Amino acid sequence: MMSSQPPTSPASAANPANSDLPLRSVHTNTFVQVLNQLGISLVVSTYQAGKLIVMRADGDAVNTHFRQFQKPMGIAANRDRIALGTGATIWELHNIPNTAARLQPAGKHDACYIPRQIHVTGDIDIHEMAWGSSEQGNELWFLNTRFSCLCTLDKQYSFVPRWKPSFISAYDLRDRCHLNGLAMRDGKPRYVTALGETDDPGGWRSNKASGGILVDIETNEILLRGLSMPHSPRWYDGKLWVLESGKGSLAYLDNNSGTLVTVAQLPGFTRGIEFYGNLAFIGLSQIRESAVFSGLPLTQSLTERICGVWVVDIRSGETIAFLKFEDAVQEIFAVSVLPGIRFPEILDWSPELMGTSYVLPDEALANTVTPSDDWEFAETHFAEGNELHGQGKFEEAIACYRKCLELQPTYLPARYNLGVTLGDLERYAEAEMALKQVIDAEARHADACNSLGFVYSKQRKLEEAIAYYEQAVKVRPDFAKAHHNLGMTLLQMGDYQRGWTEAEWRWQTDTFTPFNAPHPRWDGSPMPGKTLLIHTEQGAGDTIQFIRYIPLVAEQCGKIIFVCPPELIPIFEEVEGIDDIRTAGEISSDAFDTYIALMSLPHVFQTRLDSIPNQVPYLKVPTAGRSSLITWLQEQKQTDKLQVGIVWAGSPTHSNGRHRSCALTDFLPVLRVSNAQFYSLQVGDRANDVSLLLPPEVQVVDLSPRLGNYGDTAAAIEQLDLVISVDTSVTHLVGALGKPAWTMLCYNSDWRWLVDQDNSPWYPTMRLFRQPQPGDWASVFSQAAQALTQFRK
Repeated sequence: MMSSQPPTSPASAANPANSDLPLRSVHTNTFVQVLNQLGISLVVSTYQAGKLIVMRADGDAVNTHFRQFQKPMGIAANRDRIALGTGATIWELHNIPNTAARLQPAGKHDACYIPRQIHVTGDIDIHEMAWGSSEQGNELWFLNTRFSCLCTLDKQYSFVPRWKPSFISAYDLRDRCHLNGLAMRDGKPRYVTALGETDDPGGWRSNKASGGILVDIETNEILLRGLSMPHSPRWYDGKLWVLESGKGSLAYLDNNSGTLVTVAQLPGFTRGIEFYGNLAFIGLSQIRESAVFSGLPLTQSLTERICGVWVVDIRSGETIAFLKFEDAVQEIFAVSVLPGIRFPEILDWSPELMGTSYVLPDEALANTVTPSDDWEFAETHFAEGNELHGQGKFEEAIACYRKCLELQPTYLPARYNLGVTLGDLERYAEAEMALKQVIDAEARHADACNSLGFVYSKQRKLEEAIAYYEQAVKVRPDFAKAHHNLGMTLLQMGDYQRGWTEAEWRWQTDTFTPFNAPHPRWDGSPMPGKTLLIHTEQGAGDTIQFIRYIPLVAEQCGKIIFVCPPELIPIFEEVEGIDDIRTAGEISSDAFDTYIALMSLPHVFQTRLDSIPNQVPYLKVPTAGRSSLITWLQEQKQTDKLQVGIVWAGSPTHSNGRHRSCALTDFLPVLRVSNAQFYSLQVGDRANDVSLLLPPEVQVVDLSPRLGNYGDTAAAIEQLDLVISVDTSVTHLVGALGKPAWTMLCYNSDWRWLVDQDNSPWYPTMRLFRQPQPGDWASVFSQAAQALTQFRK
């Protein structure tokens, strides 16, 4: 899903630099998530627009921060420094943490790269660059494309040629082979790409569409010929990768066959790549109408011309995120990852900051006194804490925040982050104290109010949570996350009138990806003869719970298209009112007139506790194709015993998954009840617990090999007398089928189960068993075992 973004950097908005076109971009929400989850930012060069671009996560958007350089191309970047090749110079910028701490807004930047050296090379058309290692220390290698050679720097010379292809007979300003891509291996230059195997000035141009080569520097062997404008070779994860730009592809060299294996085909001219984990960050450029780009395979197949950065999973070749530029930026040259740096600044030229930033030898630094040391050291600890928090190192982050506060007790950002991090570790009493101190110092600190409300909600102190959420939205009326948190807490309290309305704010938080369509959202008004598209948004359990609204919707609409995950289709195919059921993907905009999220239907129908459509069953068991499963289950039955299904673990990715799930061994008091025969309905990795964790005297029939989708699970449930499950999609399915369901709930259970009651207004056949204290599954299963001895069919 894409969301349009305005220029996010003041510099980009104020300095359009040599162009009247806006520096606008759009991106998938997953692009922000990738940057946040990995704790990284990107540096991208575009010589066409004359910009060095920093891509950094800022809330739910990507901040594209532009700095102007003259024809920026090759980049060699890491946490400590950046080398940038420009029209006739190489800039070297160093990260000065103390300068970052002085940037505004305070505490936001975690790195600041300041120019330290500019080396004049002359116009040599510098292409790719990389830091290498040598006995003399880190060495910068770069491709001198005009002279067809690989070079390093020396203070006495413009450049020092270190290697040239064996077919190049002389250095020549006229670019004989268009040497362009450089790959390092074991800290040394090892592979290069060129657009032609020619020794004539400009000779590569005549066969650029298929004359590209990949060369091993160490042996001077040409590993591949016949490539279409290859760029950006990289040695990564034991493979030699290359972008075949003329085809828009990412590929690697298969050593056995000596051929390229294409991993991904992308919608643009691929140039510039950086790997990080299982991801490849790839630059895409538009194909210009020029002699250089004419005749390429890409020009014959590509209908849309795209410029941006694409994120590809190298294991599957799937695109998981992208950022696309519009208007001014049309070509990308280099893409580099800044690991462990979330929000850097790059200064092209700032006399004020450069004049007060110093890099000294350790001996001199040890004897240097600077003003306001406590404040600067405090901010350094704060920045370090933020970085550690981003890496999931919460205990270390807390230590940094405490050091910051020892030096500057009034530094509210550190105290706020301390409270949030303590909450992340579920140290709620300490978190509550820290956040209250923030609010005492600044009553209008909306974020602290929201976070304190969340801390109270996790302890099931719901009245207190509501009060602080309301305070947060009073201070900041458009605070979407606080509105959404308030909505879910009101629903948990049974205040559906206010709760559904507040819950609709979820679409404006960074947690939810909106369905993008040019149509208006449906408001519940009758529209006979019109088509409504209803889409799912969260987990399978939510979908099963709210599918009950479809017949009500059908009374208002001419036709319903329902979009859901494929594994749910078997149990929804016979739902009354669905005319067309599809999986997520491209849907023509003329196929429907309006749309709505399934979980917004209670809001549209103004559902109250006494008006829930709770007639069961509202789902049917899909028996077609499942006769062998049903027959097999009937053969397993011991007719004198209750037939009981169990599920003990939900999705590990659920926000409360750790608390909602239990260990299979927690079920032992139930599994030792003698009047029942037990069946495991658990699927996924935890299904193996049956064979691994149970003592020999406890017998449970493992159904997981026979459960391919929810249709199979429904058919199995139909053969049982009772299902005992923790809060998972299976318990919703049992309730929707009108079968007896016992749901085992953690202390702070999900909103839909309300509080302090043992029945559910959503499922008449369901009984709830609740933890009396956090983590106390023993009491829950002791109570369930006692109840099972008295259960009758």
